[in-house]
Parts: sequence; structure tokens; C-alpha cells
Amino acid sequence: MVRVDCHLHTVASGDAVLTLDQLAGRVQETGLDVVFITDHNVTSAAVTAAERDLGVRVIVGEEIRTPDGDMIGLFLTERVPYVLPVAEVVARIRAQGGLVYAPHPFDLVRSSLGRVLPGLCARGDVDIIEVFNAKIADQALNDQAAALAAACSLPAAAGSDAHDAPGVGAAYLDMPDFDGPVEFLAALNDARVTGEYRPHAPRYPRRS
Repeated sequence: MVRVDCHLHTVASGDAVLTLDQLAGRVQETGLDVVFITDHNVTSAAVTAAERDLGVRVIVGEEIRTPDGDMIGLFLTERVPYVLPVAEVVARIRAQGGLVYAPHPFDLVRSSLGRVLPGLCARGDVDIIEVFNAKIADQALNDQAAALAAACSLPAAAGSDAHDAPGVGAAYLDMPDFDGPVEFLAALNDARVTGEYRPHAPRYPRRS
């Protein structure tokens, strides 16, 4: 069994402060075995992290902005440009053997696929739905994602959506080990979700 955080960000995202050195420290503290680095619209830090020994298996992902909401590609070998139509993003992810992951699908304060997601699922354009995102305070929104995953018979996943060191590991999966996207999808059938709401750490803490 391995402990997997499916969704987190490094400084390369532009809105995050997590460095690779900080990530290496946090994975030891949280017991994570695998992390998907899913920076906004770039894969450079994930590629660098995968080449380093951070004490954790790193898989390259990317959170890609589309006109209809954010979409994540997992197991990527090259970056997918942002602001392309959803159908083209799906095609580019799958052309490189990647998986299409719907993050925080019903979040009300971030760019999410919720409005179009049922249609995408019906067309077979989504492989995984994130049913627990640790940055969502209203658990009902995570529950809504879980209900859609169940209704569409799609695998469920969880991610901390960490943008800072304290956020790493706030949500994760305990699941059978895997090698590559096909085994990952199959292993998700036996995954157990663990998570808690954990907001972003204050970037500029108040002085006492």
C-alpha cells in the first residue's frame, strides 16, 4: 500500500510558496509515498522534482486552465498549453498516455468544471474525479463531487491542493501500489480517502 497526494503545487505555479526542499521535508513528516505535482499551466518543477531524490515518488501533472474551468492532466510527458478548448486539452493529455482528472469540480470560488462536467463524464472525457479537496471548507461540495463520481462509475481521488508546506498531505489516498496510469486507475478501485479542510497558511503572519 502507498499513500498518495494527487494534487499539489510548488512555487512554479505562481500563486504557491512551496519549494522542492520544503516538499521533501513534508513528505517525511506526513508519510506520503507518492505525490502528483500539478502546477498551474507548467510542468517544469514537476519534471525537476521527478529527477531529484526527494524521498518520495513524484509523478508529473499539470493543472490546466480552460475556458470551461480547470482540468488536471496526470502522468504527463509534456506540457499542455492553457486556454485551449476542453476537448483539445483532453485529446492532448490522452495523446501522451495521461489521465484526465477533474479537480475541485464544484468549488464556488475557483475555476471549476462543474457546469460542464456531467457532459464530459457522459462522453467519456474524464478518467478521475477529485472527491476530496482539502481547500474546500464546505464538505457538501466534496460530497457533490463524490456523488457524481459514483453516478458516472468513475474512480474517486483526493488531493491536498497544497500551495505551502503546511498544506502538504492534508488529503490523500491509501491505495495499492501502482506503476503507470493503467495500474493507477485500477488501484483507485481499492483506494481509501483521508482528508481534512486545511486553508492556505498566512503568507504574511501577523507580528505579535
